[in-house]
Amino acid sequence: MGSLEVREVEAFLALAEELHFGRAGERLYVSQSRISQLLRTLEGRIGARLVERTSRRVRLTPLGEKLFADLRPAYNSLQTALDSARSTARGVGGLLRIGFQGTADDHVMNAVALFQNRHPDCPTEIVEIPISDPFGPLHRHEVDTAIVLLPVEENDLVLGQIFSKQPQTLAVSTNHRFASYEKLTAEDLASCPLIGVRGPAPEYWRRAQAPTLTPSGREVPTGPTVSTLQEGLALVAADRGAMLLCHPTGEYYNRRTITFVPITGLEDSFLGLVWHHSHETARIRAFSQALAASGGVADGPS
Repeated sequence: MGSLEVREVEAFLALAEELHFGRAGERLYVSQSRISQLLRTLEGRIGARLVERTSRRVRLTPLGEKLFADLRPAYNSLQTALDSARSTARGVGGLLRIGFQGTADDHVMNAVALFQNRHPDCPTEIVEIPISDPFGPLHRHEVDTAIVLLPVEENDLVLGQIFSKQPQTLAVSTNHRFASYEKLTAEDLASCPLIGVRGPAPEYWRRAQAPTLTPSGREVPTGPTVSTLQEGLALVAADRGAMLLCHPTGEYYNRRTITFVPITGLEDSFLGLVWHHSHETARIRAFSQALAASGGVADGPS
């Protein structure tokens, strides 16, 4: 096998997850040709093909699938061991990258401020996460922890603090007939196309943000899908559909062309702090404690 390079392993893992040489290169900040070179070197060490590549698709060979299944947990363990050693050596130190969906409200910013006061040697970076990809930045290690809309059913993620219990509103154009209503019920959704969320957000999560059935089982018309909250609000303003948003988000993005109508009969909206279970660090635990200490932690949906 010779001297195995970590970069070869990282290139193979990225390619196995993306099944696209260009996207794998983007993840590792290298060129597509560099990914190909690293893969060829790894295949040469092993003595067999790991990836089949045609003009239309990229897929793992059976050997590649087995190697991926064996390597991913081993690589995660290596990363965790290194993070743990760094955390032990430094205490709570180093950069903490915090992702958030929607708005970084007062509760979140108070938690960040408290964390910074408690751990001045640990700077924070706050990164907005697109509504269409709530968990991708964690899987790709672009952030250390993230504040996302519930539900969270990912097996490899830890759901920590649950907070910001908020009633739902329906965002509609001021020209929409619902704009004059004081409140709506979930059954009213049967006569209103809902703007949904595109992938790569998992289907269960997308259904929670834009249900396809009312509580009584009536079908909810499907509207256009969006990748960002701003895209959704633009379509609402153009009267292309309605969008479910929690009350504070509606207030934050208040526009003259959009009305936010309270809606009953739906579960309240919750936010949750999540992180990858194999990348937990002292920094993440300290921020979770700061979030709890800043108030507003909820029991979560039943």
